Order: sequence, then C-alpha cells, then structure tokens
Amino acid sequence: MKPFGPSTSLRANKINLFVCGPTVYDFSHIGHARTYIAFDVIVRYLKAMKFNVFYLQNITDIDDKIIKRAAETQVSPKELAGRFEKEYLQDMKALRVLSVNKYARATDYIPEIVSQAHRLLEKGHAYVIPDDGIYYDIFSFKEYGKLSGRTTQQAQDAVSRIDDSVKKRHKGDFALWKFSKKGEPKWKSPWGWGRPGWHIEDTAITEKHFGAQYDVHGGARDLIFPHHEAEIAQMEGISGKKPLVRYWMHTGFLTTNGEKMSKSLGNFITIRDFLASPKPGRRRVNQRARLLRFFVLKTHYRSPIDYSQDNLMQAEQELERIDEFMEKLKVQNLKSTPSSDGVPSRMTGQIPIFKFKKQFQDAMEDDINTPKAVAVLFELVRKCNTIFSKLALNTDDAKDILEFFKEVDEVFSFIFWREKTTRIPQEVTALLKKREQYRKEKEWKKADEVRLLILEKGWQVEDTSNGPQLKRSGV
Repeated sequence: MKPFGPSTSLRANKINLFVCGPTVYDFSHIGHARTYIAFDVIVRYLKAMKFNVFYLQNITDIDDKIIKRAAETQVSPKELAGRFEKEYLQDMKALRVLSVNKYARATDYIPEIVSQAHRLLEKGHAYVIPDDGIYYDIFSFKEYGKLSGRTTQQAQDAVSRIDDSVKKRHKGDFALWKFSKKGEPKWKSPWGWGRPGWHIEDTAITEKHFGAQYDVHGGARDLIFPHHEAEIAQMEGISGKKPLVRYWMHTGFLTTNGEKMSKSLGNFITIRDFLASPKPGRRRVNQRARLLRFFVLKTHYRSPIDYSQDNLMQAEQELERIDEFMEKLKVQNLKSTPSSDGVPSRMTGQIPIFKFKKQFQDAMEDDINTPKAVAVLFELVRKCNTIFSKLALNTDDAKDILEFFKEVDEVFSFIFWREKTTRIPQEVTALLKKREQYRKEKEWKKADEVRLLILEKGWQVEDTSNGPQLKRSGV
C-alpha cells in the first residue's frame, strides 16, 4: 500500500471517505458491526491526526431484498426499510459508531441515479432491454475487473444482484435501472416508471457529494466483486477520470465454524441479540457493546475474525485486566509510604510514557494495526503492575498514563465505559484512604469499621498484593 498523506485530492488534509452501508430489510448482524466498528476507528484516528474527514455512508432503502421481505410481511417496502434503518442507527449508537457525517438514503438520490444511467447510455456503456431495464455492458469498459483481478463471481462474494435476464448481452452485465413491475415502488424516468439497480446507488451518492473522484472507499471484502468493480466501471465510464478512489479498504470476514457470517447462510447473530445476551456471570447491555468493540479491534481490519464463545470470553478477561488497572491507577495514588527496603515510594520518570505513545502511533500508522496498538496498551499495563507490586506510581506519571489512555479511548472507545457506569463516589474514595491510614497505623479494628461503612454504601474492598481494590458489592 502506498503511503497515505496529503495530495492534490487531500487539499488542506481534507479526506472524503465513503463506506458501503446496510440494505435495510432486516436487523444488522455482528458481521456488519465488525466493518462499521473498524471504519469508525479508522475515521476517529484520522481525525485525531488532524485530518479533516467527511465520512459518508449510504443506506440502501430500495432493493430486491426489501421488496421481497415487504411482500412476505405484508407491509410496504418504504415502511419496512424505514423500520430497519431506525434499528440500524440505534445499533450504531449503542456500539458508539459515531463518526459518520452523513447517512445517505438511496431513494433521496433518484435524479442523480437517472442522470448516471442516462450518461452511460449516451457513452455506449449501457443498453436497454425492453420490458426489463437498462443494463451496463461490462465489455464496454476494458478495465472491468481491475480491482479484484477477475470478471466472474466466486463463492466468497456477496449476493451480487447482477440480475439473471436471459436477454442480457453478457452474463456479468448488471442492471442500472429496472422498469416498473406491478406492486413495486417506482419513480419517473425518461424511460418510464422504474427503480434503481443496486450498484448505481452508491456512485450516484458519491458523485453528488464528492464528485467523480475521492480519497477512500471502504466496505467488507465480499463487496469487492462485483459491487466495487461495478462502481469503478460506472463512474470511470462516465467521467473518463482514473482512479475513482485513491485507496480501497476492505474488512475481513467474521466467521463462525469457518464460514462467513451472513444472512444468506443463516448463521448470523444480530447486533440486537448480541447486546441483549446475558454475560456468563455478570454484565450490562452497554458492556456487551463495549466488549464487541474490543473483540473487533483485537484483530487487524483486513484479517478474518473467528467468532466463538471461547474467544469472546478471552476478550472479556482482557477487558477486566484493563478495568483492574484503571482502578489501581486511582488507588495506588493513595500510597505514600516507603517500601520495605527503604526506597522512597514515589519515584520520578518510572514510566517513559512518550515511548508508549510513539509505539501506539507507529502501530496505527502501519495500516491501522489495531492489534499491535492494543498490545502496546497491555505492555504498559504490565510494566505499571510490576511497579505497583513494589511502589506507588509517581503522581505525574499516573496523570500522564491516565491522559494517554483517554487519548487512546477517543479512537478506540472501549476503555472508560465501565467507569461511566460504576464511578466511585468521592466519599467512598475518602473512606478507603482513611482505612489505609488506619491499617498503616495498625488500628485494625478502626480499619475494619471503615470497611463496613464502605460496604454499607454499596462497595466492597478487596485487599490484593497490588493494594486495595474497590468493586461494587454484589457484582
């Protein structure tokens, strides 16, 4: 991959980014979440690096699948699409996918879609099949297949919606505009009433907002062929400008039992169901959302993720290590006595935080290597825990580390969720400090009385080798 940086299309560090959004005929599943979490983090990081990013995502609200499901459930396609668009947006909010600047519904761009189909006809890239629709002739675009290196569909591709009309010139030709059928949604066009094909929706949206060329296009890897090939053929065929985008970014599959999670295979878990699932042991719904973000970011965005309960439980345990560390970071600052060997408990420069910051940035700039960046965080936790076992952390170091984790969480957004739901009241923190003072003075009875007071306020003290830890009682 060529280095990412300012160019003529990145004037003043401006980045136009488009990601293929959902077809809203059903609840989105955690395979979809994998893609949208990954791009949320990518955009968050680019913004943290002072790039001016405009993140555009489409909503496919008219499509064969929507029409079919609407007929099965006896509601209008518009009503069905509206319902599941709302569900999708609620899922994204729950997962803190908050970086999208604009969600663009396909049906809001009918004039742009008609315009593109018209121009493709004029340039000889499209042809009309009477009583059927307008189709793109893939042989008219000599570079068709240049992104994927092929021109035929394979098993790992998404359901293509190429349209199996017996009157097509070539098997791979795809519909730009479908003439109206009884009972289907329809819009007026120069060729009569009809509705858009799937592939043209995205190029109509991006041309409207970004023009004929833009910076980054993302989506799941199963969209590379034929969907993204079709987008290239359409827009480059219209404009004559190359390339359509400077960078293509594709997320790997989320698999179960070695198979891609997908609605067509029926092996999916909806985001809604995942968030509502009880944790083995204890968790709240928002903690499930946090867990899914962390689970996704443990793997590079281009690599597959194997979903299993074992892998999920491992991620939970790793998150607990981060939670415990954040608690220690607060509690350890209460210590101020020398260690047993007479070395002062407060030292300066214990943690070279600037080195960890650089390692984190280096990882993220290496094609958004989130697993490597996560490993940097755990190495910092390990190093701090080693110090905690002997000494209290220097106050300035503790503040620097906390600030670093906050900066990281502006990008990752999985670290401080627990803190927001289980913030320790100041009066409890003060009581813990008083208990520690009594223990240092060997006033064991008074220390125990304070522990009971803390328990009455809904918190329990656990004395560990790394110092006292506060946790919600009964949790």
